[in-house]
Amino acid sequence: MSTVGIVLVSHSPKIADGLKDLLSQAVKNVAIATAGGTDEEEIGTSLEKIQQAIEKVHSDKGTLLLFDLGSSLMNAEMAVELAEDDSIKIADAPFVEGSYVAAVEAGMGKSLDEVLRAAEETREQKKKQ
Repeated sequence: MSTVGIVLVSHSPKIADGLKDLLSQAVKNVAIATAGGTDEEEIGTSLEKIQQAIEKVHSDKGTLLLFDLGSSLMNAEMAVELAEDDSIKIADAPFVEGSYVAAVEAGMGKSLDEVLRAAEETREQKKKQ
């Protein structure tokens, strides 16, 4: 079964890899790639890493990018623009919660728009009542 691919864009390679580890334990059948840190493995983001991660997980169902902050969004937007592919989207969602929900929804075979919507709905979820 083809699923939406997930790309985790973070300023920290360790954060991206740790989140991927969490998601991979929870959901086994979804392609997840990371683009964490600069090309020199320092804190920051890399357009090239994002592009490579998209290529690694892109499927006929599309790819969803989730990001942590600042330049990770800017570089993700640039990667999507350069790809010129409507099946690559960016979620405006909390990084951990949005990524987790996106992976679960993708694992259930949902469409790109459904996965995107579910990830973005995590913005409204309260952690404490």
